[in-house]
Amino acid sequence: MTPGQILAAILLAMVIGFGGAWQVQEWRTGKTLAEQAGLHQDELDRISAVAIKQVRDEQDRRLGLEKTLATSDQQHTRELSDAQRNQARLLDRLATTDLRLSVLLDATDSASGCNVPAASGAVGVVHAVRRAQLDPAHAQRIVAITDAGDQGLIALRACQAYVRSVSK
Repeated sequence: MTPGQILAAILLAMVIGFGGAWQVQEWRTGKTLAEQAGLHQDELDRISAVAIKQVRDEQDRRLGLEKTLATSDQQHTRELSDAQRNQARLLDRLATTDLRLSVLLDATDSASGCNVPAASGAVGVVHAVRRAQLDPAHAQRIVAITDAGDQGLIALRACQAYVRSVSK
């Protein structure tokens, strides 16, 4: 063999060696990239699972709150309906004179100028107390005012319950 052929053979061996090394390095790099891609996919799957769990938990919490609010709303609606029914019954009793409202008078107040007998009759419940009956129209206005107050208190309790349940 001539020195040129030897040199060519050496160069060819080197090229083949470098090519083989290049192929091995490419194979190792590909394997590393595939492993990294797999790890990245595993991490994405884990993050997705955590996000899905958070969404489910939030939906469950929201549904629970909606159920609690619906129950609370039903309770307050029932209370309001009961108060309105009681008020209507009271107004009916006042209108039919089945019920009369009266007020206590101060027996020591001489300025009132009201001559109501101190002794109660046989139908009275309170003994020896001066009382005066209210006019039915005034009594109905008083009952209407107290009904508005009752409705306001029921609405206030409903609002407070709502704020407590939302702020939990």
